[in-house]
Amino acid sequence: MFSIPLKPFAQRYKKSIFDKNLSMQTIVNQDFSSRRVIVRVDFNVPIDDQLQVTDSTRIRAAKETIDYILKKGGSCVLLSHLGRPMGKDPKLTLSHIVSKVQEVLEVPVTFFGDCVGQQAEAATASLTPGSVILMENLRYYKEETAGDIEFAKGLSKLGDCYVNDAFGTAHRAHASTTIMAQFFKDHKYFGRLLEKEVNAIEKVMKSGDKPVLAILGGAKVSSKITIIENMLDKIDHLIIGGGMVYTFVKAQGGKVGRSICEDDYCDYALTLLDKAKAKGVQVHLPSDVIIGDDFSNEANKKSCKVDEIPDDWEGLDAGPETLKSFQKVVMQSKTILWNGPLGVFELENFAKGTIALGEFISDSTQAGAFSLVGGGDSVAAVKQFGFEEKMSYISTGGGAMLESLEGKTLPGIAALQE
Repeated sequence: MFSIPLKPFAQRYKKSIFDKNLSMQTIVNQDFSSRRVIVRVDFNVPIDDQLQVTDSTRIRAAKETIDYILKKGGSCVLLSHLGRPMGKDPKLTLSHIVSKVQEVLEVPVTFFGDCVGQQAEAATASLTPGSVILMENLRYYKEETAGDIEFAKGLSKLGDCYVNDAFGTAHRAHASTTIMAQFFKDHKYFGRLLEKEVNAIEKVMKSGDKPVLAILGGAKVSSKITIIENMLDKIDHLIIGGGMVYTFVKAQGGKVGRSICEDDYCDYALTLLDKAKAKGVQVHLPSDVIIGDDFSNEANKKSCKVDEIPDDWEGLDAGPETLKSFQKVVMQSKTILWNGPLGVFELENFAKGTIALGEFISDSTQAGAFSLVGGGDSVAAVKQFGFEEKMSYISTGGGAMLESLEGKTLPGIAALQE
């Protein structure tokens, strides 16, 4: 098969979609009567040792799009990947999730053990309005991740029109997420989930009410440089939390003990602070932290100033004075992005800061602010501590959201706009 070269494709989409008014052809008000709709969903869900789905969030996220198509008289051909199989791995067949998909969608779901070829085309050709069929794991074929144009053409034969509702994979120029769209011209649409994801990010990056606050946590400054750089022109406040705090503190001459620190990025941390100041962005770093004498829940702990951490101790959570100051910033903000916890929330004794931050954002949201939560650790914290219903929007795509915040146009989105 001929594989489309990915690098030139990606180079066509360097400009951010947020530099212009985003045009979206959505499924709303489309006539799907008697049409077979290929829906690229993201059902890459976690499965336990008994091959049972342990978190159906991504399946539930696609329900609105599927329900809408069925209500409008169409049928759905669901395409997804699961994991990273090397060939046809029986542990990663989508047959394991059919019962959960059927439970969530509340309609019968047929499973077909392939996703491309004459037999797959025959299986979808016989669909009647209101029917749903789930095809086998796309990544059983290496052509999927290679962005193979002939493979994409084969997938396109499964339906009459194409809907992308897989934000979590929209940053990949894969056959089903990007390349296939070219075979549908005027019959390719944003699904409801993808539409919401893009609108939520655009609200933070472009159209949200001010003041705009970005809360960035995580272990390393190096992983957030491009996000910080891109957001400085769009935000009013920046809260820095998590492990990357200590690189900024050490860069300013503070003592960080055994705290995680990227020495090679100390100079750059100072440069970022200077850039933020020049652009009028107020950067908020912790003034005090909770430290431990070991990286464990059983460690001895105490609070101290963030720049006075003893040699054999390490910073593991935000301190009480820090939380008071952060609360004031959160409550005065009208648009809030939360990406990264304030501490090692996986350890119960060092989760207080992250829990408190979740409460602050919940209160601000209730008072009228727009809050967007994204990134694996932040989303995990929100779920773990019961904040899911208290945020304006929780993103389903980790890498896709991060690339959007970096200012990149996602290939899967660009393909729908061509």
